[in-house]
Amino acid sequence: MRPKEIVHKWVEAFNRGDADEISAFYDENAVNHQVANAKVEGKEAIRQMFEQEFSNAEMVCIVERVYEDGEWAILEWKDPIGLRGCGFFHIQHNLIQFQRGYWDKLSFLRAHNLPVE
Repeated sequence: MRPKEIVHKWVEAFNRGDADEISAFYDENAVNHQVANAKVEGKEAIRQMFEQEFSNAEMVCIVERVYEDGEWAILEWKDPIGLRGCGFFHIQHNLIQFQRGYWDKLSFLRAHNLPVE
């Protein structure tokens, strides 16, 4: 599958809020670094991160654009309450090796009535 196709399937899994399903897209040694948070290393740690995040808030990713450049896919997204962000996915052998995301954490926490850390 092309990186762009994998990201579209990743979004579908994200929107179902299933940590096991979404973690299947990652390599065993993958790194997920949402720049507003500490980076998370390893497939199981990434699964646990999503499990925690899905239990904290109902999140919906609406795709605005997905770009592809070689082994990379870039996702521009928004959610129903107006938050926006961008994710970069390095994909090899149909698995995410590295993911980096940019979004406004303070706006997210306030919108979901979560404690500001």
